Amino acid sequence: MKKRSLKQFLSFGLMSVVLLATVISSCGGEEKPSTEEAVTLDDDYYEFKGINLKSYGIPALIMLPDETANIGASTKPEIIHADGDFIWDINVGSNFNLHIEDYGDYTDMVEYKKKELKEQEVFDIKYLIDDKDLIVYERKLIVKGSKKASPTVGVEHKSYHVYGQKIIDGITYELRSRDEGYEAKNIIELMAKSIKSFKANK
Repeated sequence: MKKRSLKQFLSFGLMSVVLLATVISSCGGEEKPSTEEAVTLDDDYYEFKGINLKSYGIPALIMLPDETANIGASTKPEIIHADGDFIWDINVGSNFNLHIEDYGDYTDMVEYKKKELKEQEVFDIKYLIDDKDLIVYERKLIVKGSKKASPTVGVEHKSYHVYGQKIIDGITYELRSRDEGYEAKNIIELMAKSIKSFKANK
């Protein structure tokens, strides 16, 4: 048997690594967002105002966009909640509606939501943030011409959504955008920052 030279051995090893990397990158499942599409959540809340939700039945603080956030926000958030109910809606102007719901001791709300998104066949879903307790995703209507599309679908429609969960004093709260989402991604980015800021009131 012929001995392989060191050069041949290294060349073969390099090709194997490249091939393996190609196979791994093509088997991811979810499409990764490009740099322009990515959403980054920092801890800079200079365009936000802290709101104490204790008087509305949630022992938590949340940061909400103020009038400088450039979303047509009013200076005072409107919190809609009926005493004894498990649902809250926070409106900041006409362009920002955050829905909050008390789900008791359930702890896997985000995983359940992702399963629901995976099983539906009407929209293509692309995750822009995919964390354990928070997802931000782009939802695109499957248009005519696709095998999954409805025969009545003829126009492309894209919207952005956020869904999160936070546990305060043993209670899991679902925090999400409205069902139809928003066409403006910046609204969802602000909403995701608000959800991230949701913390126990100490």
